[in-house]
Amino acid sequence: MIKKAQVFMSVDGSITASIEQKKPIARVSTNASYYIDEQGSFMPLSTNYTARVPLVTGAIEKNDLSNVFTVAQKVKVDEFLKKHVVEIHQNEDQSIDLRLRNVDFKVHLGSLNLLDKKINNLKAFYLKAIKDKTLDSYSVVNLKFDKQVICTKK
Repeated sequence: MIKKAQVFMSVDGSITASIEQKKPIARVSTNASYYIDEQGSFMPLSTNYTARVPLVTGAIEKNDLSNVFTVAQKVKVDEFLKKHVVEIHQNEDQSIDLRLRNVDFKVHLGSLNLLDKKINNLKAFYLKAIKDKTLDSYSVVNLKFDKQVICTKK
């Protein structure tokens, strides 16, 4: 839970401790549950506090968190993603799927190549589908390809 700690004694004899706490950006929920912190490393769960961060599921190895860490970082800094993404799922082939709040479809990102472009495509699709009131008619939104958004109807 502690990122950095410094303890020192001043000239007058008082002891001072300076502690910097780790900040979680995602929670892995597999057979072993834990957080991923801002540096992309393991962080144990707290018995006193539950962070409101996206859930990470699927084929996750504790020593290889790079894919989900990259997506979790994007979610943390992007207001649209922070508001809508509730789950990051890593498939066996290392591809990534997202689950969004208040919709019933899966967003398939595929690989993390051109991730920013895929996120922009998702935002454009989402805003258009809200305007057309068609969000509930899809089961999968595929962003695997860079120049198109492929939707599977229910």
